[in-house]
Amino acid sequence: MKAAVFLTALAHANSFSFLPLPSRVPGFRYPLAMSPKSIAEKVLTNPKWPSEWPFSEADFRRMDESDDKIFYDSPRLCYHIDDAAVSALTGFYKENFKDGEDVLDICSSWVSHYPKEWKGGNVVGLGMNDYELSKNPQLSSYVVKDLNEDPTFPFDDKSFDKVTCVVSVDYLNKPLEVFKEIGRVLRPGGECIISMSNRWYVLYSECVVWFVSLEHAVILTTFQFFSLHSFPTKAFQIWLQTNDLEHIFITGSFFHFSGMFDPPSSFDCSPNPGRSDPLYVVKGARKSD
Repeated sequence: MKAAVFLTALAHANSFSFLPLPSRVPGFRYPLAMSPKSIAEKVLTNPKWPSEWPFSEADFRRMDESDDKIFYDSPRLCYHIDDAAVSALTGFYKENFKDGEDVLDICSSWVSHYPKEWKGGNVVGLGMNDYELSKNPQLSSYVVKDLNEDPTFPFDDKSFDKVTCVVSVDYLNKPLEVFKEIGRVLRPGGECIISMSNRWYVLYSECVVWFVSLEHAVILTTFQFFSLHSFPTKAFQIWLQTNDLEHIFITGSFFHFSGMFDPPSSFDCSPNPGRSDPLYVVKGARKSD
């Protein structure tokens, strides 16, 4: 019974992400809309960006500042979003990819979630674990590199038509430098597609109050379920302190302040709100020369 109560609370957790609480992100405003989906898709409509980069070094510190090479050394051949969210992401790629395009997948792993029927050109993975990358059947080649140590991409200017990053932007502690590199390697008009979820986020949100009255065993099981698939200790601080809408705004700000992109757009691709992992996408096109 108590487990059922917990799952009911968890199913409603997404709606709490949209409460109009005071924002921790400079320039962020809660949009007016009739549904969570329309709210998420309006976050980057006419945003009021601060006049200069609004974040501090402290915003991108992590609970665990140990060597990322050691942390990611053990292969993890698992999905970091559930099957429904994976299908939704693949569907988004299907609508946005064209056969023959050259694609770079940063923070890549053993799976990129690209459509199976898509015929890519030069498809390159850039990630942290050699074994994981070697198991990705959709990659033409791959590079092992720690972007938190050195955010420079080992690729020529204007090398790709698309750059993707799946539920990993919150692990990049030098995001502005990374987004400038994304813009550099994209061809004019090429697109960067950043997807995000919040599988473990409820542990750090205001929703935690729902769980304190449940038995410790249930809470412990829940923590293990979330931490098995995600790495909150490696996520940067401001991400842990903010909600889904603010995550969209933060990601949009990386596009904006890089100076390399046309205004980005946000998409709510969540397949079964309240019943499966949410999925949001921020997409921006490289400015024309």
